[in-house]
Amino acid sequence: MVNVKKQEQQHMDDVVAKIRSAEDRDRQDIAEVQEDRRAIQADFSNNVRIKVGTYSGMMETALTVRQQQKLLEERENNWKQASQHLEILEKLEKKPYFARIDFQEEGEPKSEKIYIGLATFADKPDNFLIYDWRAPISSIYYDGGGLGNVTYMTPDGKRNVNLTLKRQFMVEDAKISVVFDTDETVGDQMLLEVLDENADTKMKSIVTTIQQEQNKIIRDTDAELLFVQGAAGSGKTSAVLQRIAFLLYRYRGKLTSSQVVLFSPNQLFNDYIDQVLPELGEQNMLQMTYYQHVQRRLPKIHVETLQERFEEEQNELNKKLKVLKDSLKFFDVTTAYTRYLETNGVRFRDIKIGSEIFFKKEHIRKIYYSFNENYHLRNRLSATKERLIKELNSRINKLARTDEVQKEIQDLSQEQLNKLYGDRPRNFANAEKEMNFLGHQYVMREFQGVHRAIIKNRFININAQYINFLRSVPDLVDLNKFALSIDEWQLHISKVRDNLKQKKLSLTDVTSYLYLYDCITGKRGENDIKQVFIDEIQDYTAYQLAFLKQGFPRAKFTMLGDLNQAIFTHENSHSLLSELGTMFDAKKTKVVQLTKSYRSTQQITDFTKEILLDGESVTAFERKGEKPQLTSAVDEAILVEDVAKCLQKNTADKLTTAIIGKSLAECAQLTEALKQKGIQTTLIKTENQRLANGTIIVPAYLAKGLEFDAVIMWQANAANYNDDSERQLVYTICSRAMHRLDIFATGDFTPLFERINPELYNIKKY
Repeated sequence: MVNVKKQEQQHMDDVVAKIRSAEDRDRQDIAEVQEDRRAIQADFSNNVRIKVGTYSGMMETALTVRQQQKLLEERENNWKQASQHLEILEKLEKKPYFARIDFQEEGEPKSEKIYIGLATFADKPDNFLIYDWRAPISSIYYDGGGLGNVTYMTPDGKRNVNLTLKRQFMVEDAKISVVFDTDETVGDQMLLEVLDENADTKMKSIVTTIQQEQNKIIRDTDAELLFVQGAAGSGKTSAVLQRIAFLLYRYRGKLTSSQVVLFSPNQLFNDYIDQVLPELGEQNMLQMTYYQHVQRRLPKIHVETLQERFEEEQNELNKKLKVLKDSLKFFDVTTAYTRYLETNGVRFRDIKIGSEIFFKKEHIRKIYYSFNENYHLRNRLSATKERLIKELNSRINKLARTDEVQKEIQDLSQEQLNKLYGDRPRNFANAEKEMNFLGHQYVMREFQGVHRAIIKNRFININAQYINFLRSVPDLVDLNKFALSIDEWQLHISKVRDNLKQKKLSLTDVTSYLYLYDCITGKRGENDIKQVFIDEIQDYTAYQLAFLKQGFPRAKFTMLGDLNQAIFTHENSHSLLSELGTMFDAKKTKVVQLTKSYRSTQQITDFTKEILLDGESVTAFERKGEKPQLTSAVDEAILVEDVAKCLQKNTADKLTTAIIGKSLAECAQLTEALKQKGIQTTLIKTENQRLANGTIIVPAYLAKGLEFDAVIMWQANAANYNDDSERQLVYTICSRAMHRLDIFATGDFTPLFERINPELYNIKKY
């Protein structure tokens, strides 16, 4: 392979030289565009003819200003395109490509060889030196399996080729360190090299190591719902981010990053993945958590946070209430209640100016239900608003014509009059019409609050409506089927009512609250969004998913998660797939299962999967490492001393460490104890913090989706983790570790470890 490596390096050197030439051209283009832009801005006053004496003069001025703006916009677009292209070339210069395939297309006389990299590069039209990893032809590399006859998909249908060579490169700063030929998708040697690298505070692209199953996820274009069940560390999130990049490439001109939404588990995770798409030359999609999605619509109400949700009391009544309120059945109950509202029961509030009532709620209700049964909620509300605005305008017009208002207008200064005219041309038919217009504008200022209240639906009393809905639930669903009594339900209504008075809502209630409001107001969802991605799907409820489907009616959905890691929904997560089956067309639903875990060493994966009882299957990738270390002591001070030694060892081995505790209070206490020993750590208190370099201490509910070289699980004792429902939480904590896992406990270890084979870990007791 020595000669092969030499030949391949020579080819890479030639490609890099051409990339550098293209960079020089881009830099020249950027300099010219910037010079053009400066010249246009400097000459702006010479080219703009300002005439404001007449209406036609004002139009001419506006036209010349617009022409100059268009010239500037054109230069701005040219600069942006050249800058983006240069950015991609600079990445290609360091790592032009990572693979080569040789093949012969069916019906073609000659064989071809192509090199696959981060982006397409051609030194002249139709002479492609590098093919984008997302190009249809590149799927041969990822999806082909062994050599020989291979089929790949193009926009025009299936194509057949005879694959004769699959070559992979490890490249650093345009120098090839390793070359190897393989008949696998990505050879184990290359995968091991990548997996042995240390973790970072930012997720990296996986284009060089995409596996065959991951490639199915990335390139699927048919499914309305793509459901990915992936074991911890199976690369499901990475694959889905590459999927977004693929779709933006595949539908260039029809799909933009602003039409793609990713729901992630927390803000920390958003920060962790925010470099993946830019690394691939794409702009980031819209990223948000479900909490942010609902909280932005209710700025005056405190929605239960992730921490509050995790630490809330999980008594038997709360568990039973959640089973009902998180279900698809409850979503259907809400829908049924809104149908009843078409004939009766909508709650209204008065529209006021200060303390004075302008429109009484009884009057609004009378208008609302005056329309015939053909009017559904959306049309009924629109017609009511139209009638109210008509009545408002009638009262304004009447006031505008009074002598008192006319006199006040005559006393206004020219500046005040100009504000009343606004952009309206002053070519009135006569003085009377002009005075009527000014009178209307003058009075309208006083009644702006009323107008805004009508437009913004503020006469709908949604708080009273939601409580009324909860009172109606026993008539719409059999509470006995959810082991709930009428008294328990009434108690729950009182609690929700008290919360609303304090401007608070639980995350469970906020979804049904918003869905009820949307049904009454006829909100049609965000039609411009074409792709929705939901990560950590196991912690979503069926109600939330049905609500999101309503909220993005024209979008295709990709949902991914690990049913073994359901922190909030526990056993309900396993019924999720069957409930999704009722929301999406079964023929357009695809389920992909990723069972192989690449994140952790075989020793860590074998240990963590034994925590589960009836979990989804997990297979370890054969990457050797140390067994997990379990340490217990009667005195917590001894454990803190041991944690300090553990951190020193990890630092010496250049491993980043995350200490994961159950609660924020416990994490804060350990942070202080380590500080007393001179050990610096960063405590992650909220999901809005950024991931810091060095050792972090983080509560379990914020560790979702993240990975670290080494993980220390703090206080894995029976007091903290004693219930079977916490198996998924313990599994989630342990499966964050890539290379090393240390577990500490004061007293006895959690009984959830009892079924783990003792040969899979080392144990030390003080």
